[in-house]
Amino acid sequence: MRDDLPLSVTHTVRDRCLCLHVQRAARALARRFDHALKGFGLTSGQFSLMIALNRSEPPRIADLAPFLAMDRTTLTAALKPLVRRGLVAMARDEADARSKRLALTEAGRDLLVRAMPVWTATHDAVDAELVGHDLDRLRGDLRALA
Repeated sequence: MRDDLPLSVTHTVRDRCLCLHVQRAARALARRFDHALKGFGLTSGQFSLMIALNRSEPPRIADLAPFLAMDRTTLTAALKPLVRRGLVAMARDEADARSKRLALTEAGRDLLVRAMPVWTATHDAVDAELVGHDLDRLRGDLRALA
């Protein structure tokens, strides 16, 4: 152990680092929702991506990426299996041929309809474990960080 990097530094980061705590919580929640959504062939990330497409106007990749806090390359890679499965359609933007718009297909909407009760039950269970905590404040604080 070096004098300029004592164990107390590790303890300070362990106890104070918001990034560490948010990452740990995000991984634990993702595993839980991944398990719940496995029967639908979806990961929690794919579910969130598809839910983000549930809107009246198909969004452009460039508009969706910041909403999901993803870069465009990562978003494009995440879309590929959903497009291959016929759950999401990708089309050129009529106003700007360089841009692509994304839309749920009917199969994608059908899958989300079937998955929603499982997502809701899983979320209800998570909320129940956090009884006594101000979940609205937690969500607001997380949105502020994002």
